Amino acid sequence: MNTTSENLEKHVRMLTDTIGVRLAGSPQEYQAAEYIAGEFRKYSPNVTIEKYPVQERCITSEKLEVQLNGQWQEFPCSLFSSAPSTDGKRVEAELVFFDTATGYQRPDLSFLTGKAVVHLGCHIESEDNYRRLMEARPAFILFVDIRYTGTVQLADGLFPAYVSKYGAVPSLNVAYMDAWKWLQGKAPRAAIAVSGGIRSSETTVVICELPGTDPASGVIYAGGHHDTQAGTVGADDNAIGSACVIELARLLSAKPHKRTFRLISFGAEEQLSLGSASYVRKHREEITRNGIFMCNFDSMGSALGWPEFTVNANDALSRKIKEVYNRNNIYFVEHPDPCPYTDQFPFAACGVPGMWLYRRNCTGGVYFHHRVDNTPDIIGFEQAAEQLHAALALISELADAESIANYRRLPSELRQKIDSLFQSVYGGF
Repeated sequence: MNTTSENLEKHVRMLTDTIGVRLAGSPQEYQAAEYIAGEFRKYSPNVTIEKYPVQERCITSEKLEVQLNGQWQEFPCSLFSSAPSTDGKRVEAELVFFDTATGYQRPDLSFLTGKAVVHLGCHIESEDNYRRLMEARPAFILFVDIRYTGTVQLADGLFPAYVSKYGAVPSLNVAYMDAWKWLQGKAPRAAIAVSGGIRSSETTVVICELPGTDPASGVIYAGGHHDTQAGTVGADDNAIGSACVIELARLLSAKPHKRTFRLISFGAEEQLSLGSASYVRKHREEITRNGIFMCNFDSMGSALGWPEFTVNANDALSRKIKEVYNRNNIYFVEHPDPCPYTDQFPFAACGVPGMWLYRRNCTGGVYFHHRVDNTPDIIGFEQAAEQLHAALALISELADAESIANYRRLPSELRQKIDSLFQSVYGGF
């Protein structure tokens, strides 16, 4: 394990300490892709970089002021990716709190028109709710992540498919406890000024292929993502995931396997897995025909915590996964429902079984999620190495099995859920 844990730390520190913040479409994201490709080439000559269109977040300044006790006070904020700026202009509006747990039950949202909306909840997973919110025409939105009662603002993004269909207003993340302060102080107004905006660019997808001895027997995929949200070097989200696929290339190249491995580091995951979805759309026919399994590493490195895996598979494959992991002394909480926020999900939309390896450290998820303090010191490299070796055992067994026919089928009810989510959240194929 020492070699693996040391290698993981080396790769994570290169991506975080040396390269730094890696926004989709930025020079730093491409620098990360070049580094990963260079590491892949140590173990296979079959390495390529594919590029796909993306909107790069190019914000030069962002300012939020809230009126408290008769004075304007400045608070930290972070503009969502895919959201428009104010072109440097100051936009001021009356402050209104909107509790999303019950607020969208209201038949009329016109009371939000022209307002600075404090939106309790960062994700609008309902297309209809997003449409109604945009039709209400708020002046701007201040999103509060209600999973963590933190004092640090997060960074996040709007769903590109929703923005394309219904438009967007300036939308910023703010800290939970700051919103609490505004409520207690009966803050009447807020103002924002955001300079810069978004520009057309390209995201990178790095592919390393390890050909099998029987190429016709199928392809096993493993992936992570190398891009980050704004203002964070993303050690756990997700330098550790890209480090895992690099280390898998080293470990898997040691001997030939029956089935082909395709190891991928995706860009633009933080824009709702745009890199993964673009790759899958381009290669859909091949993935549908040859895809056996997709193993995705994302935010699975927290030193404190426990494993929780999203497993999209039939009963036989689920039992196989549990048996292999338990044999490797790893026990996990299993979630069978699909999750659209991972690079594994577009592969599931092609009918490929798979799993997302995740490690929670609080009931809300991961405490350092999308924060400036998501740095290498929060990673448990030994624990990550143990998870990686269990994944290696699983995919190696799948790669060398005489037959995997019992594992390939996704249950029809699960497939229906995946198809519905892919259509509503991603806009379909």
